[in-house]
Amino acid sequence: MLTTATSKATAIVSTENLLAVFAEFLDIDVSAGDAASDTLNTYRRQLKQFLIWCNQYQINPVEVTKDNIKNYRRWMIDKKKFKPATIALKLAVVRRFYQAAVDKGLIGINPAAGVKPPREKRDPADKITYLEKVEVEQLLRAIPDDGTLKAARDRALIAIMTLEGTRTVELHRTNISDLVRQGNNLGIRVEGKRSIRVVPLTPDIVRILIEYLNLREEMGETPNPSQPLFIAVGNRARGQRISRRGIRLIVDNYLHQTSLKHTPGRTISAHSLRHTAGTLALRAGAELRQVQDLLGHADPRTTCIYAHVADRWLNNPALKLGIEI
Repeated sequence: MLTTATSKATAIVSTENLLAVFAEFLDIDVSAGDAASDTLNTYRRQLKQFLIWCNQYQINPVEVTKDNIKNYRRWMIDKKKFKPATIALKLAVVRRFYQAAVDKGLIGINPAAGVKPPREKRDPADKITYLEKVEVEQLLRAIPDDGTLKAARDRALIAIMTLEGTRTVELHRTNISDLVRQGNNLGIRVEGKRSIRVVPLTPDIVRILIEYLNLREEMGETPNPSQPLFIAVGNRARGQRISRRGIRLIVDNYLHQTSLKHTPGRTISAHSLRHTAGTLALRAGAELRQVQDLLGHADPRTTCIYAHVADRWLNNPALKLGIEI
């Protein structure tokens, strides 16, 4: 039963108040006030699900207790069958929702504090899907060399993703002004999750990227630094910034063409091209720090997963037994 003090606080504080301070939190606190729109939309979407759950079970969000949060976790495990990583994200958003209210003095304690997600039972390396070197060559050969703008764009796009490990969102955001020249070298300034870095391009990638940009000029486009580096070429969106979904569709198209999309025990996605860059670079002898810098990993332990993937098979102790079967 609510105490008198709690009843008075509940009467004053409403869900709308909580949402207002959370909106302020999203605006000025997430990523130090510089969060990407995708990040903000994720926060809003995850919170909306929690509020729907509260409504479904007739729980006032202002009066939520730690036990309620634990029941929400149980619901996500039993009813929704969410994976631990997904539950961790959703609990983190709820925790920040209530912490924003605590910081503004709307509520006394954060009911989601200390409620942990279930442990991840999968091997972290199991999430890493990548192409072998011969498969990368096969994928690149599938792109036609027909002089069209589409083929030139696709070749540059896939080469950068597969060899340099850039994310789809990074190439989606990039403008022509983000090309960086240092001496005879060319790179691309990309905005990652938490930082901005310059991705150094190989001479071959520079060549095909310049060919792509020259084709755009030949087709009547006036060079402008503010224009997107990668554009859509279809009739409906010609010349506009290519979307993240558009990039994924391009990659999937060539993966299907080459029968690399689905193979026994493996499904390749656009993000797998990033894993490919990291795994093959370490396997070829690149230093861990160099690969970490290339991929923009804040924590070297993230990069170490790629080394573990390669090492698991190359240095399998069972190979040293010398036993023939």
